[in-house]
Amino acid sequence: MANQTSLLEYTIPQLLLWRVNQMPDRVALREKEFGIWRSLNWQQYYDLVRKAALGLEHIGLKKGQTIALITDNIPEMLIVSIGAQSLQAISAGLYQSSLPHEIADILNYIEACFVFCDDQEQVDKLVEIRTKVPLVQKVIYEDPRGMRDYRSDDWFISIDELYRLGEVEDAKDPERFKQRVALGKPDDVCHLCLTSGTTGLPKGAMMMHRNYINMGVRITEADPLESSDEYVSFLPFAWIGEQMNAFGVALATGITINFPESVETIMVDLKEIGPHFMFGAPRIYETIRSQIWLKVDESYWLNRKAYGFFMNIGRKAAEYRMSGRKMPFKLAALSWLGTTMVFNPLINQLGLLRLRRAYTGGAALGPELFTFYQAIGVNLKQIYGQTEITGIAYMHRDGDIRPDTVGKPLPGTECRISEEGEILSRSASVCAGYFKLPDKTTELLHENWLHSGDAGYIDENGHLVVIDRVSDVMHTRQGLMFSPMFLENKLKFSPYIKEAVIFGNQQEYVAALVNIDPIIVGKWAEDRRISFTTFMDLSQKEQVAELIQGEIKSINTAVEKEHFRIRRFAILYKLLDVDDGELTKTGKIRREFVQNRYRSLYDALYDESVSSKKVQATYQYQDGQTTTVEMEMRFYTVF
Repeated sequence: MANQTSLLEYTIPQLLLWRVNQMPDRVALREKEFGIWRSLNWQQYYDLVRKAALGLEHIGLKKGQTIALITDNIPEMLIVSIGAQSLQAISAGLYQSSLPHEIADILNYIEACFVFCDDQEQVDKLVEIRTKVPLVQKVIYEDPRGMRDYRSDDWFISIDELYRLGEVEDAKDPERFKQRVALGKPDDVCHLCLTSGTTGLPKGAMMMHRNYINMGVRITEADPLESSDEYVSFLPFAWIGEQMNAFGVALATGITINFPESVETIMVDLKEIGPHFMFGAPRIYETIRSQIWLKVDESYWLNRKAYGFFMNIGRKAAEYRMSGRKMPFKLAALSWLGTTMVFNPLINQLGLLRLRRAYTGGAALGPELFTFYQAIGVNLKQIYGQTEITGIAYMHRDGDIRPDTVGKPLPGTECRISEEGEILSRSASVCAGYFKLPDKTTELLHENWLHSGDAGYIDENGHLVVIDRVSDVMHTRQGLMFSPMFLENKLKFSPYIKEAVIFGNQQEYVAALVNIDPIIVGKWAEDRRISFTTFMDLSQKEQVAELIQGEIKSINTAVEKEHFRIRRFAILYKLLDVDDGELTKTGKIRREFVQNRYRSLYDALYDESVSSKKVQATYQYQDGQTTTVEMEMRFYTVF
């Protein structure tokens, strides 16, 4: 194995070629299709990239041009991307949940000349906006089902035809592909990664080959992986977290990437693979925790008692494991017993038994949820970073895990805190700036330091503590500072609360809009014979309000400073949704948007004389249609 840091002198296509020379017959990609797992070894992976690259060159893709990908997680998303990068072109991932008008805006912004789609659903969106994206020369599709009407239109080309054209070009000049790959430089821009877009149109971070490969090398310096390890690809390819693993970690280590059959089968496919490491946003771990609680709640009385007893043991044992201290014999014995009898069978049902380490990032994860996973034996570790530093800048190490921090800098990463309290970072993983946005690039990169926009500090142990976005830190009318994210995470640790939005900037007190978890609260209501019809109906039940008020009181009791406590709340009649613009594609709250959208609810939260009011509940569906329902919404004061 070559010195890991020497890999930083390669581009992604060059590293793929190096990997082929190292282990041509080892499985690189595995995809489940029609219930059967099909594998591609590194040689086959490389061969398809070569054909894709030469096919793209044949249909007109040139150096510096952009190809956009709107696709579920399939091997072709990597094959086409790396094929384009082999020509010194630029790939860019778009969220497959994007609406047609959003796609048009992004394609025009990134000047996409070609688009790759996985199926008819995404192709139809492009058909709808065809006249609005004049730069797009061709649309490549992977799944031919439903595409019969488009085959006579030369704007479309199938992936199989692209491969065929590449094979023809390769036969004409077998050395051409390697010659093209050799022209690439590590500091070439190879991919545009779109930011979350919390304040408007996403910005395209200009990612370089060196960014991804450095990230793959540095992560594995801190947490070594084996080339035999398995990884399940279920994060959106448009998100930096997936690109970091697919481009960086996989090529730097030789691990196998597994692609589930569909979004609906992810949890089943996860069980079949049993990954060794996992990376996901907090929402994923919140969902898994809810599933665990449901399984426990539906279990026998004795099982529930055993779970409760050993969970207390697990939390105590987790404190020793996370700090690297040796456990007392009695605690170690009870912890082993609980792991063997209760927790291993439980996490085995979820496909996480072989998991050596799991990471969470993209948004803050509450310390309570973090400790929960450590208690049941899942080695969950917090990471912190952002798109512009290829996902990770700080990470917990085994034996040095502190739930209220995000760990220490990765090897090769420098950190400092500005006079204003902003977190600044510097490493080889920092991007080249924003595409076509020089002013924003200047704000982002100043004197070689990446400005995160987050407030934080470094504690006495050298760990980074993230407080909140600098722009999101709030002050009461009396000038007392508080972090809405801190309280939102506290609320979301409750199994009954799925999402929460905290308000209180320049107000007398803190208030919250709460989303209940429809599965957990629905089951809770059924067990108590509380009848309901819809989510809206369930959310406005008095018994549910009492349940949530109890959770908020518990949180308020644990909060030392009075100005930090929640005084008023309301339960929102609908789940916050990406399609309604309330959440970003990565699940972050668009706080200002939510406040403006629900202005009348916000005003009622700050008028203690209001206990209920009629509101017009408006829903927007994926096809853009809306419907409006009038309903009575209640507001509560916590005493």
